[in-house]
This record gives sequence, C-alpha cells and structure tokens, in this order.
Amino acid sequence: MPETTIPPPPVVARPSKPVSESLLNEKWDRCLSSLLIRSSLGLSFGVVFSVLLFKRRAWPALVGLGFGAGRAYEECNSSFLRTNKEGVRIQRP
Repeated sequence: MPETTIPPPPVVARPSKPVSESLLNEKWDRCLSSLLIRSSLGLSFGVVFSVLLFKRRAWPALVGLGFGAGRAYEECNSSFLRTNKEGVRIQRP
C-alpha cells in the first residue's frame, strides 16, 4: 500500500490594518480611557467637596463631572488636530 501524504495548506497572506487606521484606533482608545478616568476623578472630587463643604448637594458632583469630561474632550481634540510638522500652527475658526 503506497503512503499518501497530505500537502500542507497554502500560506495565505492576510492583509494587516493600515498604519493610519491603527494610529486612529490608538487615539480613540486613549481618548475614551482619558474620558473615563478624568470624569470619574472629577465626580469623586465633586462628591468629596459636596460632603465636606456644600451640605451634600448634587451640583458640586455634577460640576466636577463636567470639568473632567471637558478636560478629556480638549485633550482628545488636540490629539486629533496635532500634526508632526514643526512650525505648523492650526488655527481654530
């Protein structure tokens, strides 16, 4: 009886993500994690100040949450607008 060998499957080259897409994904990941961290820190500081100074009112916690989210938004916006060229300045409308 002759031995039959099964040939190995052909190697298929899988296309990887383009560099620009992976950079964009990293920026979005960084933005979302920054939003989560900064918002929770702002909320926690707001709760602490609410308990200690403002007789347990809700507005200091909401203001802290807003400051944290706003700071994360500005950081994310600047990371998307940033260029690697020296001397190039981006003016906002």
